[in-house]
Amino acid sequence: MAEHKIYKMSFSKVYPLYIKKVERKDRTKEEVDKIIRWLTGYSDEALQAQIEKEVNFEEFFDQAPELNPARREVKGVICGVRVEDIEEPLMQEIRYMDKMIDELAKGKKMEKILR
Repeated sequence: MAEHKIYKMSFSKVYPLYIKKVERKDRTKEEVDKIIRWLTGYSDEALQAQIEKEVNFEEFFDQAPELNPARREVKGVICGVRVEDIEEPLMQEIRYMDKMIDELAKGKKMEKILR
């Protein structure tokens, strides 16, 4: 697996950017958390603990309790690349989350985002 800078980037540094992005579009932190919990299996408390521990993206996904099998239904383009075509597993997990947060910011209904 190629080492990308994002793998070592602190999840807790990116998390507020996700929230800021969706709040500009009248969506909420709670919706961001719901997406992340759906995707990773973290509880509210466990998600908060990961943020407080300042884990990087690699640790965040390695320690995820249970990646949702339905995440494979996330399709589309993020950063000019189709998420379903990404070959590196960790990068694909990160992009699934990015895509779902983008869909939230674009006003998509939560039941559609969570497939």
